[in-house]
Amino acid sequence: MKLGNKISAQDFQAGLIERIKRTPSVESFRFKPRNKINFIPGQFLEVKFDPVNKSNRQLNKYLSFSSSPHQDYIEVTKRITESEFSKRLKALSLADIVSFRGPMGNCVYSEEYKKICFLVGGIGITPVISMLGYIWETRSKTDIILLYSNKNYQEIAFKKELDYWQKNMDNIKIVYTITECQPEDENCLYGCIDKDLVISKINDIEERVLFSFGPPGMVENMKNICEEGICRPKAVITENFAGY
Repeated sequence: MKLGNKISAQDFQAGLIERIKRTPSVESFRFKPRNKINFIPGQFLEVKFDPVNKSNRQLNKYLSFSSSPHQDYIEVTKRITESEFSKRLKALSLADIVSFRGPMGNCVYSEEYKKICFLVGGIGITPVISMLGYIWETRSKTDIILLYSNKNYQEIAFKKELDYWQKNMDNIKIVYTITECQPEDENCLYGCIDKDLVISKINDIEERVLFSFGPPGMVENMKNICEEGICRPKAVITENFAGY
């Protein structure tokens, strides 16, 4: 599949085919739609547990694809909390049918990008997984640096996949950081993503397109770092959607 123009959102249904525990608090849900859903890596969709009341923000939320468009299923991933939406996700059984609308979003991967830096916090990794999965499957030569911050080592979602891609592709480099405790892995840094870390780990930042995903406060901080003159003007690409 070669990436094309933006795809119009559509309403569809899909049945749950698999659940995958990513961390103690993060879980992925794979669904099989009747017809293949095309999207661009980095886009998101709306999961609708109340399709009748479209404005029900407690039960209808936006989640990024955490699968690549090459797969015959769609996958979404969420940190499971005590919210009503999370309770509905937790209650799902295999073959249960869920309503969706998508794809949506403009914060996407382009094959024109030669160098990318991802600045990511927590569950914000999901659209990056979609992009890196696509890059892996197409053997794209896009040069990737990922700075990925989490509260603790156990909550690094998709670490197995990320380590595999880094090991098997020379153009992918990953830096893990932990903010609340000393990490168990000597290759994992202690602290948050800040200006000093960005400068020390990315010596060609002015040549890169920067994507930032994560809690709104973190994303805003990443924008501020860029505005301090260490990267090209307007080089940071972010996506804002309700229900993060």
